[in-house]
Amino acid sequence: MPIEYQGAKIPTCYATCSIGHRESHTLPLKLKAIADAGFNAIELSMPDILAYGKFLHSQEPDPKDYDALVEIGKAIKEQAEMHGLKILMLQPFANFEGWPKGSSEREDAFERARGWMRVMEAVGTDMLQVGSSDAPGISSLIDDLAGDLAELADLCAERGLRIAYENWCWATHAPSWKDVWRIVEKANRPNLGLCLDTFQSAGGEWADPTTESGLIEGISRTELEDRWKRSLEELSNTVPPEKIYLLQISDAYKMEPPIEAKTDDQGLRPRGQWSHDYRPLPCDGGYLPVADFLKAVLGTGFRGWLSMEVFDSKALDKYSDMLEFSKAAMSSLEELLKS
Repeated sequence: MPIEYQGAKIPTCYATCSIGHRESHTLPLKLKAIADAGFNAIELSMPDILAYGKFLHSQEPDPKDYDALVEIGKAIKEQAEMHGLKILMLQPFANFEGWPKGSSEREDAFERARGWMRVMEAVGTDMLQVGSSDAPGISSLIDDLAGDLAELADLCAERGLRIAYENWCWATHAPSWKDVWRIVEKANRPNLGLCLDTFQSAGGEWADPTTESGLIEGISRTELEDRWKRSLEELSNTVPPEKIYLLQISDAYKMEPPIEAKTDDQGLRPRGQWSHDYRPLPCDGGYLPVADFLKAVLGTGFRGWLSMEVFDSKALDKYSDMLEFSKAAMSSLEELLKS
């Protein structure tokens, strides 16, 4: 259900990758819990499509067998419609932009994009989330990054689709909201906008999982807070609300002990490691200034989708079932909008 805020009705969404802690928590059960808690829509994750394919056919499909994924997508669309849920977006499309022209990586990125577009059409969504690339070896030039996004946006436009570009705070060249906004501005396509995220911005500009304090160090606390405040003011004053396609919401746990300041065995940087398992609901044990970022986004005039995207490895110990978890998520959104 939409949440009332200053005379507007704010629509609500829940990422399917953010609920379910057991193998028995299948996608149909996730959708029921999300709908029963009053959410209007879902972000559909590709891992959930693959898992539902295994549920239907007893084996997980090849992620590049797009004919199979399209058929699975059609079945998911029926499930979502049965629960009255809109499929807002397909996610997470990663490591797309910045590959050298003529490289096999760039060819693969566009091949994946075309396949994902087919899946989008099958499930009935018009929005693709693209996360800012964390791949090594990609171009740092804004002309290259924006050029790739513009080319992808043009391909999407042919099918009536759009792109929500998100800063991942461990990305190689675009870890902040300012970085992705600069790229979106440079690309200058009507169907290319932003997916903003409380964790990605507060966790990148204000917090640090590798320090004892949990904050960015090397500057005074006063300067850190001033810099954060200036960033929020700039966001409110410069980004047009129609260019914000959604705001994802989560908090983060302070890491005790801190994460080591190095990549893990999979090559994932510390903030990426933090993101994958330590992002609870707001007001549920985290410490990020989530409300500050929400207020800055609302300060642009944005009154669009608020989407819960959490990755809480402790949720199994806190919540007895998915409905309790999804209801807690709705209550958390309501409290944030009151604060």
